[in-house]
Formats: sequence, C-alpha cells, structure tokens
Amino acid sequence: MTFGLGASHYGMNISDKTILITGANRGIGQALLNEALARGAKRVYAGMRTVVEHSDPRVTPLALDVTNVDDIQRAAAQIAELDLLINNAGIAKYDDLTRSTLIEEHFDVNFFGVFRMTQAFLPHLKRSKGAIINNLSLVALAPLPVIPSYAISKAAALNMTQSFRALLKADGVSVHASILGPIDTEMNRGLDIPKATTASAAQGIYDGLSREEEEIFPDPSSQQIAEGWRNGVAKALEHEFSAFVPATAAADVF
Repeated sequence: MTFGLGASHYGMNISDKTILITGANRGIGQALLNEALARGAKRVYAGMRTVVEHSDPRVTPLALDVTNVDDIQRAAAQIAELDLLINNAGIAKYDDLTRSTLIEEHFDVNFFGVFRMTQAFLPHLKRSKGAIINNLSLVALAPLPVIPSYAISKAAALNMTQSFRALLKADGVSVHASILGPIDTEMNRGLDIPKATTASAAQGIYDGLSREEEEIFPDPSSQQIAEGWRNGVAKALEHEFSAFVPATAAADVF
C-alpha cells in the first residue's frame, strides 16, 4: 500500500479491513459504520459512550469515551489488529468565547480525544501499515463566529493531523483529514442551509481514502474549496515544512 502527497488510485480499499470508528452510535459515525459494512469490511469496532448492540456479526460495540483514558486503554487491549482508525467523535456547542471552560470542553474531545486515540492505537497501525482519518470541518480553515470554540479545536486538530502525517510517514501510516461541510446531523438540524446526507458524507470519506487524498473533501460544500486548498500556500508550506522531521522523532515521541 502506497501513500503519497496527491491523489492516486492506490489508496486503501477497506474491503476485508479492520476499522475502529469513534462516535459510531449516530450521525456521521453511524453512517461510516454502515458504509464500511457495505464495502466489505472484515470487522468494525464501534466506539460509543453507551453501548448499543448491532445485528451484523462483523460489528463489535465498544464502551469508549475519548475523554476517558481507561476506556481507551481497554479498547486498545481488546483490539488485536487494526487497519484504519477513524477519529469521528466530537462536540460542538454555540458560544461567544466568554467561558474558558467551554473551550476546554471542546479541546478535551475534539483535540485531546484524537490525540489519545492516536497514541493508543499507533502500535496497531504501525504493524498493519494502516491509516488514520480525523473528521474535521470547514471551520478548521476559517472560524464560524457562532461556534468559535469548536472552530478553534478543529483548527488545532488539523495542525495535529498534519504533524502526525509528517511524523508517521516513515512508519508507513498515512494520516488524513476529512474536511466536512454542513451535514444533516443533530448539530445542523435547526439551520436552514443546504446539507449533505450522512450517508453521502461517509461515501465521500472512504472514496477520498481510496484516492489517497491527504485532505478529503467529501461533500458538495467542502468540494468547492478543494482545489484552492490543494494548490494554496498553506498546503505548499505543509509539504515544505514536512521535510524537517528528525530521524528519531517517532521513537522519541511514541
């Protein structure tokens, strides 16, 4: 399996792969689970705060709160092999940056949750030469003032995604950011704006992985900026800066 800087036809096909999805009980996470099964995944570990059983024997529900280190450690011990980690769990609350506690709450899930999961499952992914997808948002690129704490946490998670991408390249682990536009989830139900379905978003995410896209733009809204992002100065700087990876970085950190 080969991963590069652009898009190709040689990315991961999830057929017969083992996948872990956080926040798999609803919304995009549930759609990712269903789409993985439809595409022939061998096993899907469905992380959720409250366990709900699934009728498909390929699905293993896990009690998994990404803010709980014990939950994560138990999951890592339970899962023997893993090809793809999808960090999907997240929170988004309306605010105006007047409460630091709300910023911390967003970071605990949207940033540190991703960091904790990545650290815990890196040994699995290094063995399989697997992949990580972090579900982010257009607001990681430019803030939406009604949800600034969410936007800030997703911007930080995008930078972390890019950093892990550079650090893990030598280990054969590819790291992808899914840049989602408005999706028809509970968070967006009250907004009178065009929204993609969760099913189409899930399809777009897996299609982007199969095309080896570093940033995956899986829905009509996000696709409008895909070309500009890929050909922009920020992406060029990422590629330039990614050369500055100490040879011992992965060993020192992980």
